[in-house]
Amino acid sequence: MTRSGIWAMLLGLAIPITSQAETAIGPPKGALVIAGGGGDGKDGVISTRFIELAGGPESPIVVIPTAGEQDEFDDKSGGAQLLRSRGAKNVTVLHTRDRGVADSAEFVKPLQTARGVWFGGGRQWRLADAYLGTRTQAAVLDVLTRGGVVGGTSAGATIQGSYLVRGAVEGNQVMMSPGHEEGFALLKDVAIDQHVIRRKRIPDLAPVVEKHPELLGLGVDEKTAIVVQGDQFEVIGESDVVVTDPRRPRREGEDPWYFLKPGDRFDLKSRAKIVP
Repeated sequence: MTRSGIWAMLLGLAIPITSQAETAIGPPKGALVIAGGGGDGKDGVISTRFIELAGGPESPIVVIPTAGEQDEFDDKSGGAQLLRSRGAKNVTVLHTRDRGVADSAEFVKPLQTARGVWFGGGRQWRLADAYLGTRTQAAVLDVLTRGGVVGGTSAGATIQGSYLVRGAVEGNQVMMSPGHEEGFALLKDVAIDQHVIRRKRIPDLAPVVEKHPELLGLGVDEKTAIVVQGDQFEVIGESDVVVTDPRRPRREGEDPWYFLKPGDRFDLKSRAKIVP
């Protein structure tokens, strides 16, 4: 079975059909915290919101640092130490590069009681290679089904989209890499980029959505995140989110992207900023 086929099977198991009809893009239940890397934002706004959405400091949280380059990680890796410094008291680090292990009942046990899952930064292809189509991916989806939260920074942000940008093993400057174009699809019909303003990546999603016009491009800058609930999100942190929408009418010569600022809210279904 192809990865896409496995993903469809897992999605059908993890989310009831009645709930799927309620949302088009985001998770029917629970929340996503999608951070652009480069830090936690002023006063730890990103990690603090993540812990709140997980149910508070006592809630069990699983950190997955697999996007990092090391083969082994200790219990401070992938943002675990940061979450503890913000008050989280029940944090477990979970990691493997072996798809057989990732597909085992023993490995996913910590995820079965988790209220939050956090994916650390690094290279998103490592997350895809280890977990796509496995019990681990299904268990992460189940955290949302139980009303929990899935978050991640940098690579851990990009993996949450349906289309995986910068997935090339040979380097993160390649935006579209056959064989590494599938994310976890926690947001459907979305491609997520990170570090976009800090690293001068603002135009980089334009060719992606031009080739795949069904996609909405979301570029999250450093120390910034979007908090997704249902088909809407809020921008939090210190910088902007860059929206690249191939469906948006624009004048000749106008850039295909625009900016959302902290406090802005956005409707993913209508692809429009929510006006208070």
